Amino acid sequence: MKLHCGKFTLDLARPLVMGIVNLTPDSFSGDGLADGTARAVAHARAQIAAGADMIDLGAESSRPGATPTPLDEELRRLLPVLEELAGCGVPISVDTYKPAVMRAALVAGASMINDIYALRMPGAVEAVAGSDCGVCLMHMQGEPLTMQQAPAYDDLLGEVRQFLADRVAALAAAGVAPSRIVLDPGFGFGKSLVHNLDLLRRLPAATPPGLPVLAGLSRKSMLGQITGRPVGERLPASVAAALLAVEGGARILRVHDVAATRDALAVWSAVRASD
Repeated sequence: MKLHCGKFTLDLARPLVMGIVNLTPDSFSGDGLADGTARAVAHARAQIAAGADMIDLGAESSRPGATPTPLDEELRRLLPVLEELAGCGVPISVDTYKPAVMRAALVAGASMINDIYALRMPGAVEAVAGSDCGVCLMHMQGEPLTMQQAPAYDDLLGEVRQFLADRVAALAAAGVAPSRIVLDPGFGFGKSLVHNLDLLRRLPAATPPGLPVLAGLSRKSMLGQITGRPVGERLPASVAAALLAVEGGARILRVHDVAATRDALAVWSAVRASD
């Protein structure tokens, strides 16, 4: 399986690591870098040196309870960093749901759009359809401001799977090839701990077949609920969750701690190769 992201074609024969670079002042994980382009670029380059296969830039927080960031502010945070990283040698993904940001990011050199709303905003599909960028479609119940207040499902796996299938169909109707699409079941986005564990336990049943899956579990509150650890002490739990996601078929891991995740994947791959 391969994923086409702009000028990049990514081989998904092994799981890939996407390093997170938060350009926000209110990141849930406490690693926001909204105060300086140079620091954010250095952090991204350090993640690449540690083995990141991709970088994901986000200039608007999507943590539970987050309020929307104005368009101009999101662009102010994002574009200088993106322009500095555009030639860094790995695909740069931009985490946004705003069509205007998508268009500006693609002009500035982004290779993927990672959208928590799965391109449901008016004009979002059109913003990516005429390009050759990769697209990550995520499931979310509700919106960040309220999504964790009372998440409920009649059929969690079926509802997530059908939502993602419908979004893939919408992109296909606009001419977006399946080879450009990644699916994210949305751990922590409108889901309780029980929901998240069920998704992780039965990941293949939560996504339509034939498309790669991205899993974002790094440092999330579900891990704090399980371990009792604060966000800054969730590295072991994050690595464990990442390996469970790979066991369930995930091909891309969106993480804060690139080196530790790469080491864990190296061990996992060596064991699998010995089989």
